[in-house]
Amino acid sequence: MHVQPGDRLNIDDPILTLETEKAAMEIPSPVSGKLIELYVQNGDKINEGYDLCLMEIAETDTKVEEKEKNTEPQKKNETIKKEKSTQITQAQRKPIESKKSDREFFNTSVASVHASPSVRKLSRELGVDLNQVNGSGMKGRILPEDLKSFVKAAMSGNIVGVQSALPELPVVDHSAFGDIESVPLSRIKKISGPRLQASWINIPHVTQHDEADINYLEQLRLDLKKSYKSDGISLSILPFIVVAVSQLLKQMPDFNSSLDEKNSALIHKRYVNIGFAANTEKGLMVPVIKNADQKSLKEISQELVKLSEDARNGKIKLEDLQGGTFTISSLGGFGGVGFTPIINPPEVAILGVARAQIRPIMIKGKFLPRLILPLSLSYDHRVIDGVGGIQFTTALKQMLENPESFLPEETSDG
Repeated sequence: MHVQPGDRLNIDDPILTLETEKAAMEIPSPVSGKLIELYVQNGDKINEGYDLCLMEIAETDTKVEEKEKNTEPQKKNETIKKEKSTQITQAQRKPIESKKSDREFFNTSVASVHASPSVRKLSRELGVDLNQVNGSGMKGRILPEDLKSFVKAAMSGNIVGVQSALPELPVVDHSAFGDIESVPLSRIKKISGPRLQASWINIPHVTQHDEADINYLEQLRLDLKKSYKSDGISLSILPFIVVAVSQLLKQMPDFNSSLDEKNSALIHKRYVNIGFAANTEKGLMVPVIKNADQKSLKEISQELVKLSEDARNGKIKLEDLQGGTFTISSLGGFGGVGFTPIINPPEVAILGVARAQIRPIMIKGKFLPRLILPLSLSYDHRVIDGVGGIQFTTALKQMLENPESFLPEETSDG
């Protein structure tokens, strides 16, 4: 139900949503007035001819009806004037609940707009006034693509004076409750914030979680760490993950792709550029390791160190922050058992890595201490389905548990 008893409705304001097995349709109010009583509740099943609600017609609406029906007999007009209520009937439905505050924000006067019920529903969910949207369909009918293009243009700033596509948050005077301090956001956060918000709103995120037993990988890291130290490299687990992911992306190109501007084709990239999250005093930055699939473990380790230092010192170059095809966000050094990373568009996936922990794992009938690494893969559900997500995390898990599969030279030397 979109309304409650006591609500005042205008013509074409939605009363409820009817759903059948094949379609959903909104039932608009044919008159302006006050809703007196609802005869149905959420979840009810009804048939054609059932009474849905009782409304008291507004005087102004009665006058409009009189003018529209001035060709009818005078006696019928007098009957309309005296009528105080009307009953509305429709077919079987399964309604969607909505709070009154949301309805007040989303409802707009679109009586003169040519659009289907589904488009009208989408416009209310996005907070868009259909009167401001140009329809590309027959006789100016607004199509779903028109609505989506309008929202994208509004968010990119190409349309001025447009109401936000989202309801505004309430403004709170925090000083009314105690002393406060206002700390300006850093330039990086001001730039990344809107990008993250746009990513979360526009991309249907799905996050797949898994765990990898990295006991053998950790032993290999400790063995190599001694030789890497002489080159000034403090070897972490991240370079190993970068190497494994780089090889895996060649096998699963959908994860190393982007949607085109019309979201109608997938652009597979024949290069692998891995971005990694680097924490700095000014905020999170994502330097990019170019052609990671063509570099050795030591080369990637050196580049990770250099790019991280440049980011922290504010000396990172713009080209070192561009061109990524896949991102790895490693928070293992800070703790946590898992998280949901936000995709960095135009990429379609991002891997989150949390802190590895020693846990008892049943192996051949015995509990043994094993080092377990949590993995969280977020992906664009328009491009990758659930099976693809699981296949990626499963393959990565197998690679990390068997270092010789992607590091034959390092494991043979060890």
